[in-house]
Amino acid sequence: MSQGQGLDTSQARGAEPPRPPADLADLTPEVLAETAGRIADRAVAMGLTHWFWGEGVVLQGMMRLTPRHPFVTEFVDGHLGDGIELGHVNNLAPGAVCADLYGATGERRYADACERMLDWLRNDKAVTRAPGGAIEHWPGGVWADTVYMGGTFLIHYGLHAGRPELIEEAGEQILAHADVLQHPETGLYAHGSHEGRTIWNFWGRANAWTALASVEYLEAGGALSQQVREVLRRQLLALAGHQPPHGVWDVLVDGQPENRGILETSAAAGIAAAMLRAAALGIEPERLRRAGWRALAGVHAYVAEDGTLTRTSAGTVLQLIPFGYSVIRNDMIQPWGQGLALQAYTAALQETR
Repeated sequence: MSQGQGLDTSQARGAEPPRPPADLADLTPEVLAETAGRIADRAVAMGLTHWFWGEGVVLQGMMRLTPRHPFVTEFVDGHLGDGIELGHVNNLAPGAVCADLYGATGERRYADACERMLDWLRNDKAVTRAPGGAIEHWPGGVWADTVYMGGTFLIHYGLHAGRPELIEEAGEQILAHADVLQHPETGLYAHGSHEGRTIWNFWGRANAWTALASVEYLEAGGALSQQVREVLRRQLLALAGHQPPHGVWDVLVDGQPENRGILETSAAAGIAAAMLRAAALGIEPERLRRAGWRALAGVHAYVAEDGTLTRTSAGTVLQLIPFGYSVIRNDMIQPWGQGLALQAYTAALQETR
């Protein structure tokens, strides 16, 4: 333990040095497309089986890269045949691609599945809300994860079903979560709250979830776009201000001493995608485009030959102390790493077209 402040910096002291980022000149459309293809192929080979959040993040990433990817259709059709699992807001994450398939095919079974998920979200007693209206990830806790897992389902289904009120519901959730989790001074997002108290650990992937959900809402043209746009602008400028030269943020993005130098790539990938897409919407385009490409160049250095995004943290519950976020799973592939990497490479490919 370090003396005086009671901080445990043992993991930070043993952190591996960052890898040199890719040269931006080398990230040609051909390289981006080939790398994204390897990431997608590796995700398919994982053997994903559950109707849950990690699978949903992969499916959404694959759909952005290749609309109606065969794996996505097979996965969704298989689960619709067996019966989808509901019980937690994380089970809604695959619903966004179910909605996309409804939009692409018009087949009623996809809409029926979305209606079942919507009914669960609206009526099941397991879905609790904080005093300000934010859907709780667990009773007594508002987490940033929820605006992506539930919000993207609402946005995609609202778009494809012609139901703008669902898009607005997602926008309301973004703002309700921002009221709890976005720091009023820095603009960064905390991971979550516990028993009504926000725990100010600025976890990278929490910032990726909220930023991507906000971008998707803005792209859908919601009525609350002005408010969401400002929330997102503050967040992304804050992240750009904390970005290291090599592009990949620490697992806690503000340089917290217990996690300083412990890099985490899935957050960098998700934030890169959000920055590039936000820039395309005219939000601080020069600065965010530059920061987004810097993040992608940093992430590129951590994509293994077999398409695995390395240095991705494990599934992470809310931690009450910063040290709890220091666990990086370099020993195994993580589906959210693959999915967020696909988001980043797809956003970069769209920039080059």
